[in-house]
Amino acid sequence: MPFRTPGRATGRRNEGEVITETKGRAPLHSSVLERDARDINADHHAVASSEIALGVIIGRMSESFDFFVYAIGSALVFPSLFFPHIDPVRATLYSFAIFALAFIARPIGSAIFIWVDTTYGRGTKLTIALFLLGGSTAAIAFLPGYDTIGVYAVLLLAAFRIAQGLALGGAWDGLASLLSLNAPDRKRGWYAAMPQLGAPLGFLLAAALFAFLLGTLSGEDFLDFGWRYPFFVAFAVNVVALFARLRLVVTREFSDMLEKHELLPAPIPETLRTNGRTVLIGAFVPLASFALFHLVTVFPLAWIALFTDRSPADFLSVQMMGAGICIVAVMLSGAIADRIGRRKLLGIGAVLIAVFSFAAPFLLGGGRGGETVFVLIGFGLLGLSFGQASGALASNFTTRHRYTGAALTSDLAWLLGAGFAPLVVLVLSDWLGLAAVGGYLLSGAVCTLLALTVNRALDDSAPG
Repeated sequence: MPFRTPGRATGRRNEGEVITETKGRAPLHSSVLERDARDINADHHAVASSEIALGVIIGRMSESFDFFVYAIGSALVFPSLFFPHIDPVRATLYSFAIFALAFIARPIGSAIFIWVDTTYGRGTKLTIALFLLGGSTAAIAFLPGYDTIGVYAVLLLAAFRIAQGLALGGAWDGLASLLSLNAPDRKRGWYAAMPQLGAPLGFLLAAALFAFLLGTLSGEDFLDFGWRYPFFVAFAVNVVALFARLRLVVTREFSDMLEKHELLPAPIPETLRTNGRTVLIGAFVPLASFALFHLVTVFPLAWIALFTDRSPADFLSVQMMGAGICIVAVMLSGAIADRIGRRKLLGIGAVLIAVFSFAAPFLLGGGRGGETVFVLIGFGLLGLSFGQASGALASNFTTRHRYTGAALTSDLAWLLGAGFAPLVVLVLSDWLGLAAVGGYLLSGAVCTLLALTVNRALDDSAPG
């Protein structure tokens, strides 16, 4: 018997597709494959918050691993491989410009995959998105350099980077929002921190793989073939993560929970018309942590490679220690947020990042010791702030628009706060010196504090 969600069936729209509708909600669609998957995975038990948390962590870690494999490649490999005939600084700037394309494409990907979700189901959307993400990343491993096919190598790299961005927009599955809504009242901060563990875990895995290859291969062998292995691994990681997430997403119990909380895609124009202010404020709230995000991962790696004699493998080892500190700090942020509140912790984190912004240029320019301190303190502050940065204003969305609104907010926050950070800071640092690092961090902290202030003023002025 075909699976039907609670509500009134409105009939069939194509062979093999059942459309159901519940009063006051958007139509729900279920393909034959998705319904069969539900039947296979149905074990008729309640989906626990711990299961959702595990699914979220696995999903975010796989996406972050893909992301950081490319990010490290854009700092250490792509400048010489795709722009070999220009000076290293300009080559890195061009590499970072292509790096930013994924963040521009991500909101477009969200729009495309929201349609796929509405039409064919969340399982189908996830499958397409993660295979596109993994496939695009793996395809980069086969790219020849500029010396082999000229400008076509650069165009292919840009095309695959755009495909990665489109796929990241489609990888949004509502698990993080569902986890927050399903968490115990006094543990919401703790459960909100769980999805954020994926980023430092993904970076740790990517950095370890690159550090190993850099440490065991000659520079010539690394640039010839060594750098390609992490891109192959990314595809395998995505396949494993896909099955782990689908095992949860396609279950009947999970579907019922999504309906209970109405975590279903809504039209983007309608969401922006009714909740546009919340999307905009929500995109600025995490900018302090998002600005710091790339200034302790991608940018300093490029800076070390360009302007110091320190080995990238050695610096990656320091960043791996920083990622470990970040993991601990993310978990600590959950415990602190449950005591003082998520938004208050975000404000405190922004203030700490603002203070750090004044020391950052001196630390990063202070030799090996200063560079190490910069990375370790930066990752610690990132964990405290980033741990509560996702969906801090999700409760401000109307129920019907929470799923789409949260996706759009995340896309815009990454675009505004992180997408152009390595490019902008490297341009300014080459022109003004490392003071640009502090200025960029300070601007992100100011944006976060202003957004939190505006949001609080609007909450205080709301009726009732």
